[in-house]
Amino acid sequence: MKNDNKITLFSLSASKKLTLDIADILDVEVGDSIVHHFADGEILVEIGESVRGKDVFIVQSTSNPVTENLMEILVLADALKRASAREITAVIPYFGYARQDRKAKPRQPITAKLVADLLTVTGIKRVVTIDLHARQIQGFFNIPVDEMQALPLICRYFKDKHIDDLCIVSPDHGGATRARQMSEYFDCPIAIIDKRRPKPNVAEVMGIIGDVSGKNCILIDDMIDTGGTICAGVDTLIEKGAKDVYIACTHAVLSHPAVERLQNSKAKEIVITDTIALPEQKKIDKISIVTVAELLAHTIENIENDLPVSDVFKQYNME
Repeated sequence: MKNDNKITLFSLSASKKLTLDIADILDVEVGDSIVHHFADGEILVEIGESVRGKDVFIVQSTSNPVTENLMEILVLADALKRASAREITAVIPYFGYARQDRKAKPRQPITAKLVADLLTVTGIKRVVTIDLHARQIQGFFNIPVDEMQALPLICRYFKDKHIDDLCIVSPDHGGATRARQMSEYFDCPIAIIDKRRPKPNVAEVMGIIGDVSGKNCILIDDMIDTGGTICAGVDTLIEKGAKDVYIACTHAVLSHPAVERLQNSKAKEIVITDTIALPEQKKIDKISIVTVAELLAHTIENIENDLPVSDVFKQYNME
């Protein structure tokens, strides 16, 4: 790296292990900071070292508790700006509030835009994230947004398993593009689950577009929240004659009762990434974790060295 003495990583409450893994790959130290949560809920972040003239990268997913973790980023960014950091980049592996990207009903907020404004006004000059729930959120920012993809990592994981008779399945029409990319990587067919969502966190499977009979299916999505949709999809695939069904997703939100549903599901394996830290109580035998540390480390390195971020994907043969 060209500026080993200039780059500084800071970790907050949600992504401590991921930050340490990124720091190990980059061969840098994690910056000295302390996060205080007062009894009334106020947040204070204190920086324990000089950041004057440095390029600072804040690593923090805005996962549960979403608003607290978001506020930690804002408070630290304000502190860094006032301490004369040269440039502040927010590395947000999981971007919370991304599902509120439009007015689905009258008088609803577009909270993803609000979050974009909040991050920008604190002095953050760039955002790095992974697999936004809605890609148009990039346009909510007036600063550069690098949306990285975990799909190459997931493809590499499954490639090493050498599964025959593959079929890639999207759990809905919105995820068809992701499933198509994965199917092209493996040169295998694609199927789409036709569903409707009468209300948040509730989905009803209507049918399957495509033939899954006799196939080993990988059900690929960007996130698993309560697990109802994905588990219903597994049941439907088995009913339609699929052999083994694997679940793969980037963001393991795993709100209650997702872990219990996944454990009791007919899925052979659930493959997730560590964009959201998985607590010990949520770790089950069926879950395998693919780390995004290398992906983010190389992204940070390219940003720091003024190299194209798109070059990061060349190592996965999925540019």
